[in-house]
Amino acid sequence: MSNYRFKALEIAQSRQAVAVAAPTERVGDFFGSNTFNNEVMRALLSPEAYLKVTEAIQTNGAIDRAIADEVAGAMKSWATSKGATHYTHWFQPLTGETAEKHDAFFDITADGKAMEKFKGSALVQQEPDASSFPSGGLRNTFEARGYTGWDPSSPAFLMDNGAGGKTLCIPSVFIAYTGEALDYKTPLLKALNALDKAATAVCQYFDRSITKVTPTLGPEQEYFVVDRALFYARPDLVLAGRTVFGHQPARGQQLDDHYFGSIPPRINAFMVDFEFESMKLGMPVRTRHNEVAPGQFEVAPTFEEVNLAVDHNALLMDLMEKIAEKHNLKVLFHEKPFAGINGSGKHNNWSMGTNTGVNLLSPTTKPKENLRFLTFLVNVVKAVHDNADLLRASIASAGNEYRLGANEAPPAIVSIFLGETLTRALEDLETKNEISLNKGDNVYYKLGLNRIPSLMRDNTDRNRTSPFAFTGNKFEFRAVGSSANSASTMTVLNAIVADQLNQFRTELDGRLARGEKKELAIVDILKEYYANAKRILFEGNGYSDEWVAEAARRGLSNIKSSPDALAVYVQPESLALFERTGVLSHAEVESRYEIELEKYIKTVQIESRVMGDLAMNHVVSTVLKYQNKLAETARHLTELGMTAEAEPIKDILRELSARVIVIKKGVEAMIESRKKANNIADTVERARLYGTEVKDYFDLIRYEVDKLEQVVDDEDWPLVKYRELLFVK
Repeated sequence: MSNYRFKALEIAQSRQAVAVAAPTERVGDFFGSNTFNNEVMRALLSPEAYLKVTEAIQTNGAIDRAIADEVAGAMKSWATSKGATHYTHWFQPLTGETAEKHDAFFDITADGKAMEKFKGSALVQQEPDASSFPSGGLRNTFEARGYTGWDPSSPAFLMDNGAGGKTLCIPSVFIAYTGEALDYKTPLLKALNALDKAATAVCQYFDRSITKVTPTLGPEQEYFVVDRALFYARPDLVLAGRTVFGHQPARGQQLDDHYFGSIPPRINAFMVDFEFESMKLGMPVRTRHNEVAPGQFEVAPTFEEVNLAVDHNALLMDLMEKIAEKHNLKVLFHEKPFAGINGSGKHNNWSMGTNTGVNLLSPTTKPKENLRFLTFLVNVVKAVHDNADLLRASIASAGNEYRLGANEAPPAIVSIFLGETLTRALEDLETKNEISLNKGDNVYYKLGLNRIPSLMRDNTDRNRTSPFAFTGNKFEFRAVGSSANSASTMTVLNAIVADQLNQFRTELDGRLARGEKKELAIVDILKEYYANAKRILFEGNGYSDEWVAEAARRGLSNIKSSPDALAVYVQPESLALFERTGVLSHAEVESRYEIELEKYIKTVQIESRVMGDLAMNHVVSTVLKYQNKLAETARHLTELGMTAEAEPIKDILRELSARVIVIKKGVEAMIESRKKANNIADTVERARLYGTEVKDYFDLIRYEVDKLEQVVDDEDWPLVKYRELLFVK
């Protein structure tokens, strides 16, 4: 195995950057060229069909069969002219990956001839086999029927198959035969619709011209890159996505020299390549840089509507993996692929915009507009405060469990950072007593709203330790894991804000019905909301032990275990919220809870098996061979009368033996704990056992193996080391 390690190193060190050429001189000439976008539809559809499709997208309306047939014909002509031979409904099942089933653009006629064919019925709906996708008990495994349905709000796109030919990919929802959602997209669309209705209704108190609110998202994607040969020389990376063993290198990230540093040539070529392909697919990637840890990088897009941003992020991750292969690289999206250095997140930058061009989370210099800003800001704060545990559940996974609270990652405690200036303004608003009402805009000054300074966007520094931080005109939810589908978090966030805005509107309407002045009633409600929710605000260091203690004093949850966090989904108040907003039924929530627990169990189970295999078949076997070499050396020294000189070698032998004993016993005990867990029928209890009893052995075994890495001759060590994995040039 050690020979394989050095062969992999030799291959990795010999690689050079792959030359990448731009498709054209200007990005505008090829941006979106592989998407069936608005411009293409306008050119290929009749004016009537184009109008009906765009109206359906804007209003979430239905598209009739005749229009669907015309769209399908135009889509086929466009796709085949660009080399497409197949089409697929591209969807996002609850596996955490994207899925597709390719069908050819032709059918066989009665006389045996091939005829190009793609009707509206095929565009609107397909029937992939649903039996092998997770359903969480919604259906029996022998019941195979499921449906994918076209989502016209997300443009169809062409994906290069690599070996020739292209496939037309049609973003779609995925539902069971009985109608329940089996994907991430369906509840997300419902949550976005709920927020649109709730936020628009609140906007009407301030501006009657606002008739639509669109949530926006900019997911910053962090990731690691390793050489392909080194990746395949680490079975744990191949099978588990993370290294279960590995001693810290002498030089890691402690010099802070990698962050924003010069991008290594091979990585830069890879970045340029996937950015070109991303832009062809209409994905507005615009930022690339080195992250803090060696081997870690980030790509960030321009903000888009949430549904489209989620689709693009899922597509981007697929694309990055494909392009990496061309450059003999592997992309790691695991939240914590390497112990002891920074993990990777997917920072979800979220806001809300109106059809009149207003960002509802952007303060202005005008008091009247700032009252609207404060209304949405405080309602978001209250929504997160009241549903902090549900928001924590939305980011729970086996991978993120390693990251939260570790190097540079936000803690599992959900808190909000608003900044000193804005917090002070809200404190002033809360503590103001009697308010006299004058006519005109002066009312807003008498409400204390003049204390919100102009250009507040840059009045406060950012807090990178906060899980949910206000950054001037948006909130950045930093706790989302890098491998996650953002739809899970976005579904919860948009649903809880929609629910809170509905509560606000009900309360305000009640006050207005009693004859209260609108501005005064709004401020009184906001003052009450802020007073009840401000314990979740925290301006300090979220990484500190002091904050953990302070959060406990405030009564804030610190749910470190993923199984415990996921349990919040099925609490009565969570079920009621999803039902009120129409986002998920009780059965759908229960099924997702079951699926996420099973996913957690299987992930930990795989890690446990990989750890046991590597420990016994790679590490222990190598150590035993190395012991024989040392024992032979010690014996020769003793025979030569060099007893004192042999003693240090004997000490090493004793250390090796002691560590091997601990490893062997630990692996055996871990296997027994796994067997115990597997015999438990109840999924909740089985997940608990995997999260505690099985995982309890991980650190014990790892500690001994990592110590052995420091003792065994480097020539004999079988696993590629961190210093070799992390510094790709």
